[in-house]
Amino acid sequence: MLNLEREASWAAAPGHCYVVSTPLGNLGDITARAVLVLKSVSVIACEDTRVTRQLLQYLGIERPLISYRDENERLMAETLLERLKNNDSVALVSDAGTPTINDPGFRLVRACRKAGVPVVPLPGPCALIAALSASGLPTDAFFFAGFVPPKSGGRQAFFESHLETTHTVVAYESCHRVERSLEAAFIALGPDRVIAVAREITKRFESFYVGPLSQVKAQCAADPVKGEYVLIIAPKGFVL
Repeated sequence: MLNLEREASWAAAPGHCYVVSTPLGNLGDITARAVLVLKSVSVIACEDTRVTRQLLQYLGIERPLISYRDENERLMAETLLERLKNNDSVALVSDAGTPTINDPGFRLVRACRKAGVPVVPLPGPCALIAALSASGLPTDAFFFAGFVPPKSGGRQAFFESHLETTHTVVAYESCHRVERSLEAAFIALGPDRVIAVAREITKRFESFYVGPLSQVKAQCAADPVKGEYVLIIAPKGFVL
């Protein structure tokens, strides 16, 4: 059995930046090592302090929080780097999943690497990997495209650019635009292109829709639109 008290080597070290993955929804997915690091760092840099505080309350942890988000990332990266140089330890977290993967954090990690400050990844939940692993679509080669472009022209061009792709394509989409994205994909890729749509991963209403675009589009339209979505496009010619 794991003895957390014995694993003192997992605690945060001075002057180290920790990239800490946090649960997508199911709080049971937090790792034991992540808990110990979050307990022992000098400060936790997070997107939304309210969201991270809820996780810390669940874990029984009290640590200083600092807001680190898209709007202030450039400034806060410099501030946090100075703290790291002064031997503070920093845990970087996002609201859910793995930081820097389409979430804030890249600038801080880059600054640390340039300055020779150690950066330590704590692997864990990641929406694109979780969705891809359970999709049934090819996983030997894939491209992560971030969020589908929000404007109609960019959205259509995005799907058209993947018409002939020979690898799997993974993208994020919000509940507010998923129906428009599926319509654009249907027009660009055709009704028979295999696609997977995952929503609310690890949560109560987790759902996977896998099959030809015509089928998946209809299934998604029939169900409530809720939460964050992962869209996965199979390579051209793939058959389930």
